[in-house]
Amino acid sequence: MKAYRPFHSQYDPCNPIGEKYYSTPPNLYIGFQPPNFQQYPAKEALMKGTLWPAFWDYYENPYESKGKGR
Repeated sequence: MKAYRPFHSQYDPCNPIGEKYYSTPPNLYIGFQPPNFQQYPAKEALMKGTLWPAFWDYYENPYESKGKGR
């Protein structure tokens, strides 16, 4: 999970947004599939949506922990 703070001008009439979060997919960091790449069993791969554990990315909502949606 990565974060950045958008620019907020002193002349901007709106309140500052604060931090924005984003996630980069794991496949951006693997240039090619190496031989004998570890694989999930077929049933688990269907549930996770990918055959390879290196490409599975769990998404955790960063805004839930800050109390949004209460």
